[in-house]
Amino acid sequence: MSAPLDRLERPDKPGADAAPKVSEREARQVAEAAREQGWRKPSFAKELFLGRFRLDLIHPHPLPADEDVQRGEEFLAKLRDFCETKIDGALIEREARIPDAVIDGLKELGALGMKIDTKYGGLGLTQVYYNKALALVGSANPAVGALLSAHQSIGVPQPLKLFGTQEQKDTFLPRCARTDISAFLLTEPDVGSDPARMAATAVPDGDDYVLDGVKLWTTNGVVADLLVVMARVPKSEGHKGGITAFVVEAGSEGVTVENRNAFMGLRGIENGVTRFHRVRVPAANRIGPEGAGLKIALTTLNTGRLSLPAMCVGSGKWCLKIAREWSAAREQWGRPVAKHEAVGSKISFIAATTFALEAVVELSSQMADEDRNDIRIEAALAKLYGSEMAWLMADELVQIRGGRGFETAESLAARGEKAVPAEQMLRDLRINRIFEGSTEIMHLLIAREAVDAHLAVAGDIIDPDKPMSAKAKAGANAAVFYARWLPKLVAGRGQLPASYAEFGTLAPHLRYVERSARRLARATFLGMSRWQGRMETKQGFLGRIVDIGAELFAMSAACVRAELLRTQGDHGRAARQLADVFCRQARIRVEELFDRLWTNTDELDRKVVRSVLSGEHTWLEEGVIDPSGEGPWIADATPGPSRRENVHRPIR
Repeated sequence: MSAPLDRLERPDKPGADAAPKVSEREARQVAEAAREQGWRKPSFAKELFLGRFRLDLIHPHPLPADEDVQRGEEFLAKLRDFCETKIDGALIEREARIPDAVIDGLKELGALGMKIDTKYGGLGLTQVYYNKALALVGSANPAVGALLSAHQSIGVPQPLKLFGTQEQKDTFLPRCARTDISAFLLTEPDVGSDPARMAATAVPDGDDYVLDGVKLWTTNGVVADLLVVMARVPKSEGHKGGITAFVVEAGSEGVTVENRNAFMGLRGIENGVTRFHRVRVPAANRIGPEGAGLKIALTTLNTGRLSLPAMCVGSGKWCLKIAREWSAAREQWGRPVAKHEAVGSKISFIAATTFALEAVVELSSQMADEDRNDIRIEAALAKLYGSEMAWLMADELVQIRGGRGFETAESLAARGEKAVPAEQMLRDLRINRIFEGSTEIMHLLIAREAVDAHLAVAGDIIDPDKPMSAKAKAGANAAVFYARWLPKLVAGRGQLPASYAEFGTLAPHLRYVERSARRLARATFLGMSRWQGRMETKQGFLGRIVDIGAELFAMSAACVRAELLRTQGDHGRAARQLADVFCRQARIRVEELFDRLWTNTDELDRKVVRSVLSGEHTWLEEGVIDPSGEGPWIADATPGPSRRENVHRPIR
């Protein structure tokens, strides 16, 4: 046995090979190195955060080619028929499992290969139609949507499409298109959004790597045939090392699915815990060079994140349908509840927000297909905004339904009423604010991109490790940049009453977006000037900056989509009405966020947190019983052979 493999033995002491200890600075350096550094293509959202309203980048609204539309619509028709006749959402919810027959049917339909090129046996759908398909199937059952999304958006197909060798594409993509389910394995029991602490290792050994470690929350991991696994390669002679991506056969010796996890929602999701013990992975299965794993993951998510807000659009559409039908049928005090303002305002919010969210997803998806713009911020904003707004819409639907919203569909049916799964929708949507980047992490990720131009010219000034010579040079560069940039934030088209006149009644909203973009850029600059190197700790401030940008992006997308529908003669008047009310609602939220940039309790909150963590307020916890079971907060993930039954069940 070679020396490197000797170190893979399971230590006697639990936790001896726990996640490596790294400083906050080291963790940030790892994350920064994984970022795509340059901006080779224009970005509407990036310009928005810099105070430049580049409407020309999104208007006229880009459109798919006719042949893409035809191919996409033909598949959607087949998929709709399958969803209506073969997917029993109530059965999946009741049994907490997607029937094998459903998965087999999706394979036969070609749904596993929606985004895979036709030359590899896939359907070759555009991002626009892939997202429409996910919205459709996700409305039938969100767990089925999650299976298809995890397989294609972050599983084997997308990383190989972007970074794989031709041999890898020829080997794996035909399998992924028709027969094999894939999964993406990054998270570990003690490692979430801080990959610098990743404990899984891939030790070079001849023409192979030997993989050891434990991965948690592996969506599709229970049924997957192929895995994309992130692991740390130790630095050694001839090996750069670093976090690296591999394609791993799920049936390989030493791969054990130790648990199928259960959650408050998405009960049919095949999500588990996977242990790797001395799993030999051919070097030919490495995706990209050593150390490029995180960059591959982040680049994959640039468009992969769009699948989640696409399914949120489907949720919004369903919420609107149920709210409309129920509110017209249910009467209180002599008239339908929809005609009572307290309920009607909720219906208006659901309708307007669904329109805007669909506009965001359609615009971002079409830009992804055209590949003319860098959409890393747009996709992240779509994910952030979609997950938050879909949750609010579902919550409002439950409130509109009252006690029936809290009652399960099965219980409703048992007593003779329409089986409306409103409470299930709320449970299923809750995870969207957490996975593929929690709301809090998305705030930080987007904020980092939003201030990239500032850090590019002035970052060395606030970097304590930079010498005075570098700080002086950065100061000179910053002076030139800000001398040109700041004056442009004073006035713009948003102050001209005739600007954007072609948008008719929506023109005032676009003028507001233009003014607010400049105001947002000024606020960002003021914050950086005030806090400098401490800016990264002001997460409340940064989160509000990002939320303002998300609202402005959604307003822009809604107006542009309404104008497109008007020119096409397709629900133009109704679209303008929805865009108008959405923008009016969004403007109220934006003004509140601007106020909270400087008027908030952030500093007081930090003091309270310190007191809570020090135990000063434990008296407040008295008088209750903690029903939690026994066990460690974080499960032991020490490398070594599995001691549990393998619950892996590939669908054949």
